[in-house]
Amino acid sequence: MKGDEYIAKILKQEGISWLSCFPSNPMIEALAKEGIQPIAFRHERGAVMAADGFSRVSDGQRLSVVAMQSQAGAENSAGGMAQANADNIPILVLPGGNPLNQLFIRPNYSAVNSWANVSRHAEFITGPAETGNVMRRAMHHLKSAAPGPVVVELPQDVVSQEIPDAALNYSSPRRALSAPSAGDIADAAKALVAASDPMIWAGAGVMAARATKQLQTLAELLEVPVYTSLPGKSAIDERHPLAIGSGGMTTTGPARKWLKEADLIFAVGTSLTTTPYGQRFAEDTFLIHSVNVVDEINKDTVCDIGLAGDAKLTLEMMIDAVKGLIGEQGRSTGTADRIRAAKEQWWASWMPYLTNDSDPISPYRVIWELDQNLDRENSIVTHDAGAPRDQMAPFYTATTPHSYVGWGKTTHLGASIPLMIGAKKAMPERTCVAFMGDGAFGMSGLDMETAVRAELPITVVLLNNGIMATYPGGTPVAREQFGVTHMTGDYGQIARGLGAEGIYVTKGAELPAAIKQAAQLNKEGKTVLIDVKTRNEDSRAPHRFVEKNTVN
Repeated sequence: MKGDEYIAKILKQEGISWLSCFPSNPMIEALAKEGIQPIAFRHERGAVMAADGFSRVSDGQRLSVVAMQSQAGAENSAGGMAQANADNIPILVLPGGNPLNQLFIRPNYSAVNSWANVSRHAEFITGPAETGNVMRRAMHHLKSAAPGPVVVELPQDVVSQEIPDAALNYSSPRRALSAPSAGDIADAAKALVAASDPMIWAGAGVMAARATKQLQTLAELLEVPVYTSLPGKSAIDERHPLAIGSGGMTTTGPARKWLKEADLIFAVGTSLTTTPYGQRFAEDTFLIHSVNVVDEINKDTVCDIGLAGDAKLTLEMMIDAVKGLIGEQGRSTGTADRIRAAKEQWWASWMPYLTNDSDPISPYRVIWELDQNLDRENSIVTHDAGAPRDQMAPFYTATTPHSYVGWGKTTHLGASIPLMIGAKKAMPERTCVAFMGDGAFGMSGLDMETAVRAELPITVVLLNNGIMATYPGGTPVAREQFGVTHMTGDYGQIARGLGAEGIYVTKGAELPAAIKQAAQLNKEGKTVLIDVKTRNEDSRAPHRFVEKNTVN
């Protein structure tokens, strides 16, 4: 058995159902022979991002794999790797490799060496007999408590060789979970119960651990507000009386209030990594930090009590400890009433933006109509980078886990289309929607054809305002004299040219019908782009206040 054949059998044993790829790699044919579907994207970065999207909504229960050729293929993949690595998304990356005697010869590109900063573990197969050992280590890292991209580089002269029978030794590693000590849990519970105005900060790790019910139970026991990071958005149903919203660069009014005034924050399932795309809190706020990797504690933020371990195990232990302090029925603090009042004030102040009937259409009107007309419990919605992210994240209502996919410690334009193709592959029963600007479309629009070809219908809602809306203030001379931030296009016609449906919207009143039509076309197996003629909108929900800690 040759190396690529053995790897294919290992991946089939691990339950891999498809391969994201472009354009050439020995695993494409080897996996196809095992009945595993390869889906070719239009660019390596998009292929990585699709694997990312599949993994994000699978909570580690199903692994995703992406393959590309050596040299230029691997070089093109770095952006997708960086984004998955920043958001702790486990994907197996299989770049083709140069022959062993050329691995370190300039200018040959070595993925293992070059991707050190955008992966959690990387190695190349040095000989046929090492194939099983390398794959076992790779799978261990994918299933372990420190998720992220794992790289196995495939030197062409190694994976084409026969493997000795004695080296067919692959053994699938079990997922190993850890939990905090009982003493640390007791200290954290006491501090949380004693705080006068605490809050919970929930990250994507809560969903990855499938601990959303435990999160809600703890919040209800204590009657404390729950804020989510942008990657953690949908860890709690945002219609819940204790949900105060999520935050990236922008956030909701209630979230901003508690982030500023809370005397204790219990952060769970979040790395609290410093990022320009996250919210801040004061350094003197008492912090309980629960995360599955001990190295994340005290990394960027001063931690008073660290709880290293799986989010679900930690929350279950915290629930038991809190019940021991305040009883099985929990307590009533009046916090839900305070949250309701803050929400009412917040929404009232923004309704003129959300229901604006201007011509061209306000992006906030588009967001409002999506929120009102999508089947939110059975949809997956994501933003793209820049203004669409900042405008949408505070206002679209996340309901079930992964009904909204937030991303962004590093923010790549165009990620939303391949992310939603991957999400659709993972959850084909859901309506998958990418909300993006015209600048972002230029980075990944051709992958609408991938969605058509792979029969993974998605909807793209494109804000067509002819300008890079995030940057116009920074380059006034270049903009006015040379039009540097301006761009034009008939994007509905482009979509049709790629085999998708194109719907045009020029009036706010047309949005509900267009959104419902797109959802119906998706059910019929058709990918759709809604080309919405919008205005440039500078208004934003509250940004972070000026403190040192900007975390996500």
